[in-house]
Amino acid sequence: MLFPGRQTAFEQAVGRYFGDLYRYAYWLCRNRWQAEDVVQESLTRAWRAWPGLREERAIKSWLFTIVHREHLRSASSAPRARADENVPEPAFDPDPARTMELEAALRELPEDSQNALLLQVLGGFSCAEIAGMLGASEGAVMTRLTRARQALRRRLGPAENEPGVRQA
Repeated sequence: MLFPGRQTAFEQAVGRYFGDLYRYAYWLCRNRWQAEDVVQESLTRAWRAWPGLREERAIKSWLFTIVHREHLRSASSAPRARADENVPEPAFDPDPARTMELEAALRELPEDSQNALLLQVLGGFSCAEIAGMLGASEGAVMTRLTRARQALRRRLGPAENEPGVRQA
C-alpha cells in the first residue's frame, strides 16, 4: 500500500539530493555504472527505512551515510572495477588537465581522508556530521581533513584564492 504523503516527501528529498549523491558515489567508485547501482540500491534501502526517519534536517546526512555504506558493501562483495574510459565526468570543468591532476591526487589520499574530504566538499557536511557518518570522532575527522588538504596542496600547489597567494 502506498502512502501519498510519504511518497511525496521521499521524492522531494531524492530530487533535492540526487545529484550530490551521484557525484559522491561516482567519486567513491570511479565508475559510472557502479555509481548508478550504488545510488539506486541506496535509495531502495532509504525508501524501506523512510518511515523510521524522525528528523527532517537529518535527511541529507542520512542519505549520504546510506550511499557510503552501500559503496562499502558493494566494494567488499565484488572486485573493484577500473574507472570508466571515454565517459565524461559528472560535472563540467573547463580545464581537463587540472581535473585529471586533481583526481590523481585524490586517489593518492588514504581512503578515510578521501571520504572525509569528499563528504565535506561534495556534501557540504560539517565535521560533526562527517564524524557521525563515518563512525569516527570529530577530532579524527578534522585531522583527516587537514592532512588531506595538506597533501593536495603539496601535490597541486595552493589554491588561487588562498591567503598569501598572489593574483596575476
